[in-house]
Amino acid sequence: MTMAQIYIGVGSNCNAEKNIASALRSLMRHFGKLKLSKTYATEPVGCEGKEFYNLVLGCDSSHDVQGVIEVLKTIESAHGREHLRQNYVSITLDLDLLTYDDLQLQIGNHRIPSTDISNCAYVLKPLAEIAPKTRHPEVGESYEAMWEKCVYKGGILRNVTTIFSEVYRLNESLKL
Repeated sequence: MTMAQIYIGVGSNCNAEKNIASALRSLMRHFGKLKLSKTYATEPVGCEGKEFYNLVLGCDSSHDVQGVIEVLKTIESAHGREHLRQNYVSITLDLDLLTYDDLQLQIGNHRIPSTDISNCAYVLKPLAEIAPKTRHPEVGESYEAMWEKCVYKGGILRNVTTIFSEVYRLNESLKL
């Protein structure tokens, strides 16, 4: 069975502590051990409401791209995410497939690799933490180099990883 290396962006600004911890547990059940970045409190971008908590995780998956997207949508829906609402509302849970190996493709409204990698500091910083030497499939630069060149590093307020220490410990206890 061929495994793909995937990276997923995780965010919430509505009951974020509960929703992210629960989502991480669900993702562990689907994908096994996760490589987790720090979790950051960030300013809301594209919606109104409280600050967001954001992180990026990496894992291996035997699912094809569409299968991964379906798993992510199912987990979002289980956490109260309403996909048909406008962007300018609080978001219970946002799970975005950022990369799938080195594929470059468009599936519906999903662009792989996600444009958020290049456009959003709250995605690039945590991705550069967990995959510094990995190269962006289109740009060709490492995520670490992209972060170093990033012009706008604002919006990231503080590290809030300790809020999720229990689920991070649970993930560390999983075998590869």
